[in-house]
Amino acid sequence: MTPLRHPILLILLVFIALSALWTMIGAPITLITQIAIYMLYGAGVCMLVSYTGLVPFGASVFFGCASYAVAFFMLRGGSSEFAALAWCIVFSLILAAIIALIILRRRGLYFSLLTLAFSQIAFEISYKWTSVTGGENGLQGVARPIFASDWSFHIFTVVTVTIGMWLLWRIAHSPFGRSLQALRDNEQRAQSLGYSTFGLKFVSFVLMGGFIGYAGGLLSFMLKGAYADNLSWQHAGDSLLMAVLGGVHHFLGPLWGAIAFILLEDRLSAITESWWLIFAPIVILFALASPEGIQGLVFRLMGRSDWTLTRRGIPPRPGRIEPFYADHVKMDPETPILAVEHLSKRFGSLVTANDIGLQVYPYRLHSFIGPNGAGKTTFFNMLTGILKPNAGRIRFDGNDITALPVHKRIRLGLARSFQILSVFPNLTAFENVRIAVQAQEARRWGLWRDAYSYEDLNARTWSLLAAVGLEDRAAESCANLSHGQRRLLEIAITLGTDAKLLLLDEPLAGLAEADREVVGALIRKLADTHAVLLIEHDIDRVLALSDRITVLHQGRLIADGKPHEVAANPDVVAAYLGTERILAPPPPSDMEQRQHAAGKPLLVLDRLRAGYAGSVVLEDLSLTVHEGEAVALLGRNGVGKTTTLRAITGTVRSTGGAVTFDGAPITNARSYEINRRGVSLVPEGRRLFPNLTVLDNLKLATRPGGASLEEVFTLFPKLRILQRSKAESLSGGERQMLAIARALVVPAKLILLDEPFEGLAPTIVKEVMDALAQLRGRVAMVIVEHHAETVLPLVDRAYVLVNGRVAFEGTARALEQDEALQTRLLGVVHAEAA
Repeated sequence: MTPLRHPILLILLVFIALSALWTMIGAPITLITQIAIYMLYGAGVCMLVSYTGLVPFGASVFFGCASYAVAFFMLRGGSSEFAALAWCIVFSLILAAIIALIILRRRGLYFSLLTLAFSQIAFEISYKWTSVTGGENGLQGVARPIFASDWSFHIFTVVTVTIGMWLLWRIAHSPFGRSLQALRDNEQRAQSLGYSTFGLKFVSFVLMGGFIGYAGGLLSFMLKGAYADNLSWQHAGDSLLMAVLGGVHHFLGPLWGAIAFILLEDRLSAITESWWLIFAPIVILFALASPEGIQGLVFRLMGRSDWTLTRRGIPPRPGRIEPFYADHVKMDPETPILAVEHLSKRFGSLVTANDIGLQVYPYRLHSFIGPNGAGKTTFFNMLTGILKPNAGRIRFDGNDITALPVHKRIRLGLARSFQILSVFPNLTAFENVRIAVQAQEARRWGLWRDAYSYEDLNARTWSLLAAVGLEDRAAESCANLSHGQRRLLEIAITLGTDAKLLLLDEPLAGLAEADREVVGALIRKLADTHAVLLIEHDIDRVLALSDRITVLHQGRLIADGKPHEVAANPDVVAAYLGTERILAPPPPSDMEQRQHAAGKPLLVLDRLRAGYAGSVVLEDLSLTVHEGEAVALLGRNGVGKTTTLRAITGTVRSTGGAVTFDGAPITNARSYEINRRGVSLVPEGRRLFPNLTVLDNLKLATRPGGASLEEVFTLFPKLRILQRSKAESLSGGERQMLAIARALVVPAKLILLDEPFEGLAPTIVKEVMDALAQLRGRVAMVIVEHHAETVLPLVDRAYVLVNGRVAFEGTARALEQDEALQTRLLGVVHAEAA
């Protein structure tokens, strides 16, 4: 950034221009002084809103209390403005620290309302404690012995406020300020890198109090008094309004917001006492027209949409990027780095971890696999402290970490990636990785030096980006990267913390085959210098890379050993292929199958393409479902089965192809419109309303033309008994029955069932299977299920997906009788071994 384009220089030029203009028109200079004071007031609030992601409704508590602090100081013999302002800063920092300790444990709306509550308490005290605060008359007669004239005080204010803005600019570019922006974007990810998010919020809150306190002290000198109205709820949101009006995602937003707010207030209040009746509609219209504020509107006219909270750009790319080298962490290869004993976790009646015992050794790649819903990610969340176990103990590197908070576990040497992409979307790719690299450094708390001036951290960041092939995209905002590139970026972030144990949760998900090869080789190499615990659904690659494999199914361990032993384990085969026989209802007869096949096509997918944020999951997918027909949609984990259902129901946008239902196009239609046409979804995980009863869940969905309550109670007699019970108290099987019943009470022609048998006991599976057999012919069904053995006897036809494409289409009976084909397309054994 050139000096002429520096925002601090622009602030000075704006105030010089405004001061000159006010002099020319002969208007009181105090109005421009007020704009300068309120700019710093708004900038202090932006430190929380724009950089930290916290929204204080009552920052006026510091603004108003600081003005009283200055008034008390000067009226009780204070010697100068400098001493009074120094005192008000110290007072505000102490007040902010006390308030922060009380309210920062709360989030969202609760945090915002608590700040407002403190402001209102301060108002009540200042307004009613007349003997001390002067009540509604306030404290008057505050002297300005050094800056007696309005012009001298104006110059002092503009200069010191500009210095304050410069300090804020420096902080924004410091390691601490950069950490705040990561916290704003993704608090959980910041925690998982070892940052104390409470500590970051606390320091940010206290600094905000200091800056706003200084602005409040200046206001007391400008008005030559202190008054309670600045603390009232009517004015509590002034600073937030100015920030939003100017643009919360722009460093200069408080400047433009203060100019607009103060000038409009001045002009409109001269017209009418009810000036807010005119001002409020102006603000509303402006917010609707330009959510990014005044500067955002100007940027939009210029064809720009970027934020300007920090300077643009990243450190220059070195002429030669040093290859990434993972330091060999010194550990005893014969002693477990991680030992889990009797670990259990329940969510109501749902058991996701049942007495798990596991040991992970250094310098080995230990894979932790299992079908969807087995509890793998829940296990990782317990290891890292996101979830607390109900029972059991976790020991890491000889330390009991069961009760430690997330960031302290990470600082001991844990690192993890996430199943669902977890990055910092509004930061560049370079900054995403650099934030991880600085996380283990004491320098992360630095408030003065520019974060990009640390050459050693920059060099390691470039090495990590090059290791995953993203060095050419380093300056790109993370939001502009494809899904696969963001997955690669997350791996680089995870490697940035120099951990002893890497917990990798599906790191290959969403990657192209070439990237899978690169990342797979990198993970294998990391296992030579670290301990690695890997969750991955690419079973072939897991078998090829792993030293040891542990299999989790329905919350319990069913196998542990070398890859070839686990692949041949009958329990593992049963978990993936569903060979555990359940007495199924009679399959559709030949006549029924012919009748269904002769029916008119109800659902048609024609060369459908869909995915997530740039990642293609479904590619040229075509399938047809006829009226009354039951179709199974099978495939290994991650091949696109659930994405297919989401594309049908409109929750995932299609980028190509067409979806036709009952002769009408529904591609990318709204979900509720698709549902009203006759498509019902029974989602994976049931997604009931937990605080409502069974009866209320059904009544909420009931529409004319759907099944009656009596019909669903006949289909599921247990629901009649449980109709007054809350959904949260039901067992997994009972919840599944309720989810299916809820889909039936709408007038559905097609029901989509996503893993309807997952996590159910065999007897409950039998009940659900019998109910679905009764529905066959009455309503069309698409059943997504990874247990082919369970679902094939129920359906007319089956589709098997591989990497988003149809690899098999035919009768269920043909697939059921071809065990070799099932093993090749659905199993855990290499295709060439089959």
